[in-house]
Amino acid sequence: MAEIILVSSGKGGSGKSSFTSGISRALSFNGAKVLAIDCDIGLRSLDLLLGLSDKVVFDWGDVLLGRCTAEQAIVEGETDLIAAPPKFNDAFTPEAFAQLVKSLKSKYDYIFIDSPAGIDRGFQIAAAGAEKAVVVTTPDSVCVRSCGRAFDELYAMGIADVRLIINMFEVKPVCKRKLLNIDQCIDETGVQLLGVVPRDPSLGYCSVTGETPAEFSPSTLAFSRIAKRMTGKRVPLVCE
Repeated sequence: MAEIILVSSGKGGSGKSSFTSGISRALSFNGAKVLAIDCDIGLRSLDLLLGLSDKVVFDWGDVLLGRCTAEQAIVEGETDLIAAPPKFNDAFTPEAFAQLVKSLKSKYDYIFIDSPAGIDRGFQIAAAGAEKAVVVTTPDSVCVRSCGRAFDELYAMGIADVRLIINMFEVKPVCKRKLLNIDQCIDETGVQLLGVVPRDPSLGYCSVTGETPAEFSPSTLAFSRIAKRMTGKRVPLVCE
């Protein structure tokens, strides 16, 4: 039975979708069966990041509207994908989405739900299907504050198992006090740290091409380490 994990943040640009694709690939590489569900209605990107855009025919909105089955909406790949619909519909309720996700639970080891930015309607729909959550922040005060707000909202919704990912981390700006350090991010969000992903310029190229980052790139090593922590292995929080 799958662990159903929401990937969220309070604001855009924190790298939620990059994290979702990266951790999904890392877990798949280790033998797990993984499904990524894009909930960024109208602004979907997971199909591009996973290199599956040319295979998308249906989305989860089509399932809720009765246009296809859940199985038909799944795009199979190294990591399976269900794309986000192009626009909202009154049929897209938290209850209906949660039921869809629940129906897929027995088929996977992990289901990641990539939430849109903010904490409004799209966030509420995405969170309804989740049992756990990861909040992604960059080490700047604005993103950290909004990430803490997302954590508060998740806790109010009954999702108490929440972990923090610090994304796009750079040592030099932190040393110069231009960005927050790891302890400051933890303290200001109030969320237990799961892992740190360093800034990796190759991710920008991969987001355009849909290619997987190099085996020993900083982000690949970080995602591998986080995946091991998620499966219960004792590894350091930060890549050396």
